[in-house]
Amino acid sequence: MPYINVSTSAKIENKQKLLEEISILISDLTNKSRSFVMAKIDDNCQMYFVDETPSCFLEIKSIGSLNPSEMAKPISDFIYEKIGIPIDRIYISFEDVPASLWAWNGRIFG
Repeated sequence: MPYINVSTSAKIENKQKLLEEISILISDLTNKSRSFVMAKIDDNCQMYFVDETPSCFLEIKSIGSLNPSEMAKPISDFIYEKIGIPIDRIYISFEDVPASLWAWNGRIFG
């Protein structure tokens, strides 16, 4: 049930590989099964953050298991390592979603 949405102004050459790698990272950081992690990438987006230098916005949603103070640095480092965007050009939004508001396979989790 963790979901990560990566929006960046950078061009990603191998999106499938990045999706797989970020899914593994989010699975590890949330201690949730990789089979429940959904990842999405929107690259080459028009973004403005002080100027047009490449930047990135990540949305991470999960039913529990989020610890933003422990997760922000490894996620930012991952984006820098894989895409080359400096960590001061990355925003991350974390959202802990109630199980009653998250559905899969035709029914809610809680």
